[in-house]
Amino acid sequence: MPPENPGNFEQFNGRRYNAYNDWVKRAHGGRWQKVSIDAGFTCPNRDGSLGIGGCSFCNNDGFTPSYLREEREIATQIDTGITFMRRRYPDSKGFLAYFQSYSNTYDELARLKSRYDIALAHPGISGIVIGTRPDCLPEATLDYLAELSTQTMLELEIGIESCNDDVLRECLRGHDFACTQDAIRRAARRGLFITGHLLLGLPLETAQSLVDGAKALALLPLDALKFHQLQILRGTRLANRYRAAPESVPLLNPESYLDAVIDVLEQLPPDIKIQRLGSEVPPAVRVSPDWGMRLAKFQACLEERLHTRDTWQGRYFAGQAQPGN
Repeated sequence: MPPENPGNFEQFNGRRYNAYNDWVKRAHGGRWQKVSIDAGFTCPNRDGSLGIGGCSFCNNDGFTPSYLREEREIATQIDTGITFMRRRYPDSKGFLAYFQSYSNTYDELARLKSRYDIALAHPGISGIVIGTRPDCLPEATLDYLAELSTQTMLELEIGIESCNDDVLRECLRGHDFACTQDAIRRAARRGLFITGHLLLGLPLETAQSLVDGAKALALLPLDALKFHQLQILRGTRLANRYRAAPESVPLLNPESYLDAVIDVLEQLPPDIKIQRLGSEVPPAVRVSPDWGMRLAKFQACLEERLHTRDTWQGRYFAGQAQPGN
């Protein structure tokens, strides 16, 4: 049986889930905006180490601001990004350098350091966010990130995508969920702030496997989580499959996606911060689906759906995370 209804949800600032932005404002005195960077890294699933062409769903252009494709200098990317973010979010307290494109711990440590140092030397940058894969986190890199985290705000974003090994194999991910669990635990032992990234709607994922995966995530020392819906992007293996047989890639609609997000939220501990509820890609890159709604609407839609289902983050959570285990 679920616990009693928490009523006014004061623990979530009046919401029914733990919103990352609410936490940032409380912990850091205001909104911090992430400025995306393409540092020229690649991925073991692209350079031949594990495979060629990347995961079946991956086309980085779908999530990369246009200025990153036009400018290679990191400092100039930051200048352009901050200018854009200041116009869009004039109340921002500060800016974080977000190493977003591909696997940003996948290189020799000396080259990683040089790229991070350029970003952190920028006068408009107050911290760093590093996106990567769980199989690209050797001990020496984690040791360095732990040291760096004592000097600046640092967040490590790990692509989980799915907790189901069949799903990971189907999308040619190149690692299993045990690899993800190990990476999160090793990073947590070093005191790093860890955000996980989930992609909902991948082929072979089911409602039950998603709930089972959420229960496994609930026992990991995660600080935050991002949700993205599966979108079919041009130039990917999944796009080729979808064009040939659309029925082989059943896509979530907004209602089923929100229900999938909620099914995960119910299993998570209340202290995991929810950073993103979905994603948008440029229409020129997207093959399907077109939901006809902007990402900004997701928050209100989720709150409404949580209210309709009379549920909340952590409703079925009964375990305890295991930091360092």
